[in-house]
Amino acid sequence: MKKSTLALAVSFGVMATQAGAAGFLEDSKATISSRTMYFENDSREGGADQRETAEGLLFNFISGYTPGTVGFGLDVQGMTGIHLGGGIEGHDATTANTFFPTDTDGSSVDTWSRLGANAKVKLSKSELKIGNALQPNLPILVANDGRLLPQTFSGGTIQSKEIDNLTINAGKLEHQAARASSNYSGLSVNGATRDSNNFVFGGLDYKVTKDLTLQYYYSNLEDFYKQHFLGLVHVLPIGEDQSFKTDLRYFDSSSDGKNGQGASGYGFNNNGGYAKHAGEVDNKTWTAMFTYTLGGHALMVGHQRVNDDGGFVWLNQGSVRDGNNRPDGEGGSSFYLFTDSMINQFARAGENTTFGQYSYDFARLGVPGLKAAFAYLHGTDIKAVAGAADQSHASEWERDVRVDYVFQDGPLKGFGATLRRGNYRGDAAGIQDQDQTRLIFNYTYAFK
Repeated sequence: MKKSTLALAVSFGVMATQAGAAGFLEDSKATISSRTMYFENDSREGGADQRETAEGLLFNFISGYTPGTVGFGLDVQGMTGIHLGGGIEGHDATTANTFFPTDTDGSSVDTWSRLGANAKVKLSKSELKIGNALQPNLPILVANDGRLLPQTFSGGTIQSKEIDNLTINAGKLEHQAARASSNYSGLSVNGATRDSNNFVFGGLDYKVTKDLTLQYYYSNLEDFYKQHFLGLVHVLPIGEDQSFKTDLRYFDSSSDGKNGQGASGYGFNNNGGYAKHAGEVDNKTWTAMFTYTLGGHALMVGHQRVNDDGGFVWLNQGSVRDGNNRPDGEGGSSFYLFTDSMINQFARAGENTTFGQYSYDFARLGVPGLKAAFAYLHGTDIKAVAGAADQSHASEWERDVRVDYVFQDGPLKGFGATLRRGNYRGDAAGIQDQDQTRLIFNYTYAFK
């Protein structure tokens, strides 16, 4: 039995004897969410097209805490995906499907399910969680929720707010279940064929003033990479209905263990771009974003620079495959940069990306619940892989449009719809042009 599973079982046993105590049930919340999604990916260069529809159901129970100096609690999560139709054109057993799990012949399965739970302990202003339904949202790790159901992790995390204006986060993660998988797999990086079960991290968010926050985080995926993060967020109020936000982020990543030794299976593919030392993690990336808000209008502009030595690295499922030669975990990961856009990442060596987004909240025009956003990203100076023709001026761009509406009252109160459309084009080797559409219907019911 894995240590994390044993710890979860022991904690559950302790809580079971106290479940009737005040606080555990009285402060609990239970919801069931439905997400119906149509996903279309149109390859513009002759690749396989994908048109697929599915229904996702997500149940969440979040308990309160038992009384006493040390409080105990339990969070439970269950999810299931139901395939409604469609698939990938010309699929086979090696097809990678990031939308829905696949069968042995590469076709989408009819249904899949996953059950998870986190035992939790609270002492003063510190909280410990141990389980397999963790969904971190931190600068060094962002759980992905870009398809039908969310990605989850197994391990333990702790958050402390004992010191005023200071939040400390730390943890160790061992496995992940991807957004389109019922199975847990190891942790890896893009392109690797081996994995690790040891991702440790720690960091802090310090609120210097009510408008200024400073951040530092460190993470280490054993045998793959070490990463430092520095962040600054400042919001400057301007009058009654205006503000100017500055968001600065810097990542410094280097190899760890077998990755730096060139061991087979531990290489990073540098997102298909150049690497000073093939397969090795070696990167510095900075980004700066500035957002001006006026009433319902918000205009954001920014720039990102990936250094010349290698691509930006983040936690991924790599190219690890299961017993049916399918990508293990059915892929999909996120990272803490604005360039993690609908289709592409703009994270290759040497890349300079200028980006912007305009959004509007139609509540200012008397239509609460309606929002729209338009984003554009343009990356240049992408470095080619070693030995390829000179592509020092290769470029790529992406245009994304998003419209959201949530009913505010009436029998459909809380029912939401989202339409997203993305267009991607690039002229560097290995970059395939794509058009992508997502139509999503969401509804969450909270049990009283």
